[in-house]
Amino acid sequence: MEKNYELIIIGAGPGGYVAAIRAAQLGAKVLVIEKDELGGTCLNRGCIPTKALVASASVLLTARRAGQFGIKAENISADIIAIIERKNKIVKQFRMGIAGIFKSYNIESVKGNAVFTANNELDISGEKVSFKKCIIATGSKPSTIPGVTVDGSKIITSDHILDIQSIPSTLLIIGSGAIGIEFACIFNALGTKVTIVEMLPRIMPNEDEEISDKFKQLLVRDGIEIKTEYKVTSEELANYEKVLVSTGRKPITENLGLEKAGIKLIERGFIAVNDKMETNVSGVYAVGDVAGGVLLAHKASQEGIVAAENACGKDSRADYSIIPGCVYSIPEVSSVGLSEKKAIEKGYEVGVGRFPFAACGRAITLGETKGFAKIIVDLKTDIILGVHIIGAEASELIAEAVLAVKLKATTKDLTRIIHAHPTMAEAVFEAAHDVHKQAIDLPKRK
Repeated sequence: MEKNYELIIIGAGPGGYVAAIRAAQLGAKVLVIEKDELGGTCLNRGCIPTKALVASASVLLTARRAGQFGIKAENISADIIAIIERKNKIVKQFRMGIAGIFKSYNIESVKGNAVFTANNELDISGEKVSFKKCIIATGSKPSTIPGVTVDGSKIITSDHILDIQSIPSTLLIIGSGAIGIEFACIFNALGTKVTIVEMLPRIMPNEDEEISDKFKQLLVRDGIEIKTEYKVTSEELANYEKVLVSTGRKPITENLGLEKAGIKLIERGFIAVNDKMETNVSGVYAVGDVAGGVLLAHKASQEGIVAAENACGKDSRADYSIIPGCVYSIPEVSSVGLSEKKAIEKGYEVGVGRFPFAACGRAITLGETKGFAKIIVDLKTDIILGVHIIGAEASELIAEAVLAVKLKATTKDLTRIIHAHPTMAEAVFEAAHDVHKQAIDLPKRK
C-alpha cells in the first residue's frame, strides 16, 4: 500500500467495487478498502446467497410435484447443510471473480478498517494514506427493534439465518419487506411452520395494493400465517424456535471518522449527497445504501458508476426516475413505475390492464400459473405509467417494462412489438392489450 492515491474507495459492495472498476477503466489509480470480503453485503450476506437458497427451495417444490409432469420422484428431502454449502461455493466463486477483475485492471484492494483523519486522509488499520478523491460505499446493516434483542442464536437477522445449520420447526418473521418475504418462502418450502407479523395494514407495503393482497392470498394458501397491524410482544417470542428480525436496514456510518472530515449526515444517519453523488466535502462522494434512498444493489451500482466518473473529471448524474424492484419470493414479485393508487393520486386518468398466467401458454406448460401481469396507463396519452407482476420469472419479465416506462411507451407501442410464442413475456404483452379490452386470450370484457 502506497502513501498517496488518486482515488480511494471504502467498501467493496455493489456500489464500491463497480465504482473501482469504472474508475480504473477511466485510467485512475484506485485503492479499495474492505473490512470484510469483496462483494459486500449483497454478495456475502444478501442478494446472491438468498437467491441461492431460493433456488434450492424452488427445486424442492418442483420435485415434490414431479408427478404432475409424469416424472416419478420418491424420498425427496432437503439437506440444509448441503444447501448452505452450495450457497457458500457460489459466493466464493463470485468473490474470486471480483478479485480477478480487480487484478486485470490493476486495482489494489486491502482488507482493513478505514477512518477519516482529515478531509483528504484516511487511517487504514493504523497506516496513514492520503487521497485526491474518495468514495464512501460502506453499505448498511440490519436494523433492530426495541424489546427484541438479537442474540444470534434464537433471535437472529438475515446475516445469521444464511448460515443456519438446521431447519427450524417454527419461524417467526418480524417484518414483511422483501427480505422477510423471501425467507418466509424459503423456509416454508423446507417444511418450517412460518408466521409473519407486520405492523402496517398489509404485507409488502411498497408494492401495488392489488399485488400485495394477491400475494398474501398465495402465501396463506401455501400455509404461511400472516398477521398484519400487529405488534409482537416479547412474551410471544418463546413460542418459536427461531425469530427473524427483518425490519429494514440502517447505514454503516459509525466509526468512520466522518466528523473529522466534516461530512454531513442527514436523517437516520445517511450521508447527504447530490445527484452527482458528491457530499458537502469537495472530492468526497458517497454511494449505495449509505447515501440513502432506495436500498437496492442495482441502484448502488449505478451510483458507483456516477461517482467514479465524476471523480475522474466527467459530469455524470444519477437518474432515479426508473428503478425496478424485485422480490425473489415463490412466486416472484416485480414492479416499475407508479402503482395504481399513486397514479390516481397524481391526477392521471388511469386505465388498468391485467393478464393471468393461468391463461398464458408457456406458464401452463411450466406448471407456473399463479399470478398475473398488471399495467397502469394514462388513458389520455396511452403512456404506460407502471407495470407490476406477480408470478414465476417476474424478476426477468420486468426488464421489458423498465424500458417501456423509461421511454414513455404506449400500449400501442408494446402491442405492435411481436413477442415470441409461447413465452411468459406474452403476459405483459396481453396485459397491454387488456387496457383497452382487447386481450386476445381472454374472454370478451364488458
